[in-house]
Amino acid sequence: MVVRECGAGSVKAIFGLGNPGREYENTPHNIGFEVVDELVLRLGCSMRKSWRFSVRMSKASVGGADILLVEPLCYMNCSGEPVSALARYYKIEPGDIVLVADDADLDVGRIRIRPRGGSAGHKGVQSVIDSLGADGFIRVRVGVGRSDGRSDLKDHVLGRFSRAERIMMDKAAKDAADAVLGILGRGVDFSMNEYNGRRIEMSAEHEHDG
Repeated sequence: MVVRECGAGSVKAIFGLGNPGREYENTPHNIGFEVVDELVLRLGCSMRKSWRFSVRMSKASVGGADILLVEPLCYMNCSGEPVSALARYYKIEPGDIVLVADDADLDVGRIRIRPRGGSAGHKGVQSVIDSLGADGFIRVRVGVGRSDGRSDLKDHVLGRFSRAERIMMDKAAKDAADAVLGILGRGVDFSMNEYNGRRIEMSAEHEHDG
């Protein structure tokens, strides 16, 4: 299977998934927003609200390509609506979309990159698949695994990170931003080889932090 690399030509878009509002900050479900925020910081751009598309977004240039950095302002389960609306408006093909989302089935901080595929039960990702009518977009999943023993998925992804998890997730957001830039600059295969399976270890000093 040949995957067209991001990094040159038409507009590319990086979508970070999450829920809007302060009550959802510092929760596992919002790691997609955090990765986009990290990219905005690195690329020296600023976010603005677009009421037309119900998103926060910024524009940047990476390796000569125009890049949209986007955080949908609808709730997670409806993420596909603004993603597909922006894709239609800017004529962005699915293969030029990078979607960043949490994954409760991955260990905290672990990254997994795939060039296409199903939703793995993630309702935000499924919404994007349904709205685009395609699954051929790149997804960067960031592990938020249920290491605290909570069994209910909703409670976990909408709960707060512990202090130790927060430290690990800060590192994971930076790694995921590196992975996205790698996809844009050197292709999805490069970032898959570089970041898939990488584990962030908790330092001894924070191992027992609550």
